[in-house]
Amino acid sequence: MVDMRKDKYPMPEQDPEVRNKNYQEVALGYTEELAVLEAKRCLNCKHKPCMKGCPVKVDIPGFIMKIKDGKFEEAYQIIAGTNSLPAVCGRVCPQETQCEELCVRAIKGESVGIGRLERFAADWHMEHTVEQEEDALTGQIKAAKSIAVVGAGPAGLTCAGDMARKGYDVTVYEAFHEPGGVLTYGIPEFRLPKDIVKKEIAILEKFGVEIMLNMVIGKILTIKELLNKHDAVFIGTGAGLPRFMKIPGENLNGVYSANEFLTRINLMKAYKFPEYDTPVKIGRNVAVIGGGNVAMDAARSAKRLGAENVYIIYRRGEEELPARLEEIQHAKEEGIIFRLLNNPVSIRGNDRGSVTGIECISMELGAPDDSGRRRPVEIKGSEHMMDMETVIVAIGQTPNPLIKSTTEELKTASWGGIIVNEETMETSIPGVYAGGDIVTGAATVILAMGAGKTAADAMDEYLKSK
Repeated sequence: MVDMRKDKYPMPEQDPEVRNKNYQEVALGYTEELAVLEAKRCLNCKHKPCMKGCPVKVDIPGFIMKIKDGKFEEAYQIIAGTNSLPAVCGRVCPQETQCEELCVRAIKGESVGIGRLERFAADWHMEHTVEQEEDALTGQIKAAKSIAVVGAGPAGLTCAGDMARKGYDVTVYEAFHEPGGVLTYGIPEFRLPKDIVKKEIAILEKFGVEIMLNMVIGKILTIKELLNKHDAVFIGTGAGLPRFMKIPGENLNGVYSANEFLTRINLMKAYKFPEYDTPVKIGRNVAVIGGGNVAMDAARSAKRLGAENVYIIYRRGEEELPARLEEIQHAKEEGIIFRLLNNPVSIRGNDRGSVTGIECISMELGAPDDSGRRRPVEIKGSEHMMDMETVIVAIGQTPNPLIKSTTEELKTASWGGIIVNEETMETSIPGVYAGGDIVTGAATVILAMGAGKTAADAMDEYLKSK
């Protein structure tokens, strides 16, 4: 029987005034009872419109029907058939602009909570069936051909998992001392617990994926040398080089890129200082420049580190904020202050070289620009100062140029991204594929995973043809 309730069943969450002082996960997950109730809202549409919005082609109605019937492990197995990181996707995928946006229930109410149900199935599996899975994967036979995957982020892990399931010998080369890419160094613990990331990576390793850490490709080994060792290569190194505004004062003490700030907190465990020897100095007043998910992560992290007043400074209005609605709402609930229609023009400091304030100019929205959003226009004479001790710049990232500079045959765009055939993800070098932020620029986890999946299918066809 279909539940005709218009709204999703609420996700249990920590109280905002409690959670903004700790790093435990904000959303607590559905109970079995809530998951079954939410699954009953699914109409099990014949044409499955929700699947058209899923970059990794999960059989969404199929797994939801299994949850509805209480067959939670079967639900997980359906998801895992096409998605290598279901517990991650259930937490950080922007379902509201993808699968849930196309859900028929969204026409006269809220969509089915597809992401919440995906998370439930993955978490249930981890809690109940990991040991059985270990036994099931023992003795898997490998093919003679081997694959190199550069980067253990969402794109690389997806490509590695798919290629391992197809029977290839897969080695992942990761530059950091821990795998996961942005899942490990970028997204905070309170949104994506690192234990969850480790468990999903461990499942891939049980499929035979080998992960080599501290391997900086372009320095220790070149792409050409990887091609000599392996039959094909996938590059999924992301976009980890921070962008700055190029305004006066960005070199002052107390100015961070969001990349550095979040890496110190997440990968290097600064939020557990002094248990971990990674201090992060933060002032009473903190400004975060930007309006995306990374900006929200940085602002909410600063609040948890003890800042009294944390401001999001963004040059457009609230409707133009690129962050997920859920992240914006959570930030507001936790006391983050939004200073919209403001754009920084300089960062001020004292004679010791430390930040003391940020100068902004007020903006108004003009005609739409190339992105379709209304262009922000400066209001002359509206400059104003805000007292500040810390400034975090979260306006995007670009690819690290190391692979580009050591691989002459690799064609790249003017901004540094690798140029690929969008249908196959093949680069200008035969047998070398690429996907994720290294191709698109900073985007979502699920789009990177979709690129890794597309590349895996194309690599498989390429190797079979050889």
